[in-house]
Amino acid sequence: MLAITELQKIGIGVMGFGLFFLLFGVLLYFDSVLLAFGNILFLTGLALIIGFRRTAHFFFQRQKFRGSFFFLGGVTLVLCRWAIIGMLVESYGFVLLFRSFFPMALGFLLSAVNIPFLSAYFSSSPSMV
Repeated sequence: MLAITELQKIGIGVMGFGLFFLLFGVLLYFDSVLLAFGNILFLTGLALIIGFRRTAHFFFQRQKFRGSFFFLGGVTLVLCRWAIIGMLVESYGFVLLFRSFFPMALGFLLSAVNIPFLSAYFSSSPSMV
């Protein structure tokens, strides 16, 4: 079993607060202060969870340069109070950075049908077609 250090536990909490502020900033019509605070907390939490060296290595790989450029450029635009444009650029960068992860996440979500409680729910729900 993999042990979680205290720093990683703090990172999980910081990342959770960052996601909360990002969601709350979007719900409040792209409030730039909440989005900027959420971005800073999210990136800090990511660095605390996986480490500063691995975070830098992830963002500055040659094949992920374009995604990192758009993601960090979007964060910079949000920090400069251009919230809507910054979030659009940041979202595009997020998709470019994590596009190799999406098939694995989709496969995991589709395997949730094999869970007994969920398979009973999905088989009893009426079809929309």
